[in-house]
Amino acid sequence: MNFEDTEEAYRLKTNSELYRALYLYRLIANNTLVAIGSKLALWALQLGLPISGLFKHTVFKQFCAGAAKEDSIKLVSRLADLNVKSYMHFAAEGQKSEAGMDTSLEKTLETLSFSKETQALPFTVFKATSLGPFALFEKKSNGVAFNKEEQAAWDRMLKRVQKCCSYAKKLNVRMLIDAEESWIQAAIDEIAEDLMETFNRKQTLIFTTVQMYRKDRLSYMTALLQKAEAKGFTIGVKLVRGAYIEKENKRARELGIPSPICESKAATDSNFNAALDLILPKVDRCNLFIGSHSESSILKVTQWMRAHQLPNDHPTIWFSQLYGMADHISFNLASSGYQVVKYVPYGPVKEVIPYLIRRAEENTSVSGQTPRELNLIKKEIDRRKVKAVAG
Repeated sequence: MNFEDTEEAYRLKTNSELYRALYLYRLIANNTLVAIGSKLALWALQLGLPISGLFKHTVFKQFCAGAAKEDSIKLVSRLADLNVKSYMHFAAEGQKSEAGMDTSLEKTLETLSFSKETQALPFTVFKATSLGPFALFEKKSNGVAFNKEEQAAWDRMLKRVQKCCSYAKKLNVRMLIDAEESWIQAAIDEIAEDLMETFNRKQTLIFTTVQMYRKDRLSYMTALLQKAEAKGFTIGVKLVRGAYIEKENKRARELGIPSPICESKAATDSNFNAALDLILPKVDRCNLFIGSHSESSILKVTQWMRAHQLPNDHPTIWFSQLYGMADHISFNLASSGYQVVKYVPYGPVKEVIPYLIRRAEENTSVSGQTPRELNLIKKEIDRRKVKAVAG
């Protein structure tokens, strides 16, 4: 694999889009600016201040496909032309009202419907907390009993989840369940495991997400594999490093408890790669969806595939990166025939701002990621300048 091939990596981007990405990543590289800006943006959002315009022409265009599904479908088609598949997500987060949760359900079902219409959309995804109250996931994870009203709300959430998965089965579209904060994840794990046991019999339809920056996730993966073997179902695993670093560490400090996540990126990398070692020998019964921007982890998998004479397009191994990030990985993998899927979020600017803030914070908290993006973008801009002069 040659991740330095920037011509291949940025085939999708125009010159103006490359320059916009360059300026944006320069801003994101400023940790202080991101920290202060994130707090101000959330504060303004809570007060109902008109900040959508600021996001629309900056981070929104970089990390989101558009405000509506029609915009996203156009992007999906462009990606498919370069052998990159997609999975779309209505990225509004933190729904708190029953009406909002019903809207999230409708959007997930809608995404499933148009995913069925094209082979370029083999997966879809939902966040459990978009379909039920966050507080109830926290109570459930901590073993706190529900009162009558809470139990009714929980049952409504389960019905929404069941409806999504039943529809996914009907349409034969794979369903990814996002991982979330550690203090609500136990409830999500329980739901995901029950769904896999129900739906993953003849095919692997339901995928759970495992965040390997958590210290306990390797033992969790071992137990999950054993459970699946004992009960006769297959596993779908979206393996990621994790997306809530700042929030997890802040909560641990405030509560005076040890952080549930690894102390360093090196420890997280070790955990992630150990999980790969656990899963790869079992790819006949465990579909692996690798959500990673780490070149070393991607190479670990491709080298293992070659060593075991698996074809590049092996049907149970998928590689995925976020739209707007790690294009040097996605497009160079795709050009070599691997199964690549871009996460393509969409939705009204105001509603996806929390998602966009997480993307900016993630780039500042992962050492080396933003400088790598910047260097590759600069390299491609320089290549195009040279080509223009020579041409």
